[in-house]
Amino acid sequence: MNVLVVGATGYIGSAVCERLAATGHRVTALARNAAARAALEKRGYTAVDGDVARPESLANAAAGADAIVYAVELREGDTFAIDSAALSALIAAAPAARFVYTSGCWVYGATGDVPATEDSPLNPVALVATRPARERIVLDGSAHPIVIRPGVVYGRGGGIPASFVASARSGGAAVVVGDGTTHWPCVHVDDLAGLYRAAIEKAAPHAIYNAADGIPYVVRDLAEAASRGAGCGGAVSLLPLEAARAQMGAFADALTTDQLLSSQRAARDLGWVPDALPAAQDLEIGSYSGQPPSA
Repeated sequence: MNVLVVGATGYIGSAVCERLAATGHRVTALARNAAARAALEKRGYTAVDGDVARPESLANAAAGADAIVYAVELREGDTFAIDSAALSALIAAAPAARFVYTSGCWVYGATGDVPATEDSPLNPVALVATRPARERIVLDGSAHPIVIRPGVVYGRGGGIPASFVASARSGGAAVVVGDGTTHWPCVHVDDLAGLYRAAIEKAAPHAIYNAADGIPYVVRDLAEAASRGAGCGGAVSLLPLEAARAQMGAFADALTTDQLLSSQRAARDLGWVPDALPAAQDLEIGSYSGQPPSA
């Protein structure tokens, strides 16, 4: 298939591009500037000009796509308005394409002791309050919509867990927001890329898939593993939630959301079985040890 990846230079998008290219798909990658174009072409992808902040630029990029992967994490401006316009423009430009939208586990809010399934009610944390509406744009607008809700993504030295490593290296202890007793559902970025590939190839229209490896990680355990990997002997520093809110706003509450996530549907429908190094081991002896964390 000819797959347009929007967010191809990002953490998830770059892994998806690699997996698709390695399995015989043609990767067309959106490039918003010359530097991105050069980087994408160096990796062997077909780069096309376009920027989600300029929806009028997306029609040409999407033309001819058999599938579209939207893996963009906007950080500035009216992100809902930008995302909404970009999603609508892409769907209009390639109405028959399979459209994979990247959502996330925080749309469920706190799950308690029962893992959230794709049918669980949505109760998004404030940081992602509009994400269900973004999902709905794709589910209602595309002829073949697919939504993927990853857990906390790790691997390749990047993602949110990289903050544990960075704080340990800079301050001698991995900083944990809150008391560290909450659970994170996690998924390795390479396993996640495999799910995108499987979804593009096999998922039915309107499919929604959670993506987590099924291990009930305790946040403090992850931080201690990162600290050991950074040479700090497992030292952890707890940052009270109120203080964290003053520093990072709603992100602090997202980080302290207690969650479990079921990915049984992806296993059943698509044969998806995560097999990467578990997060705690990766933080201690894998991609995070001995190198600066990536974006």
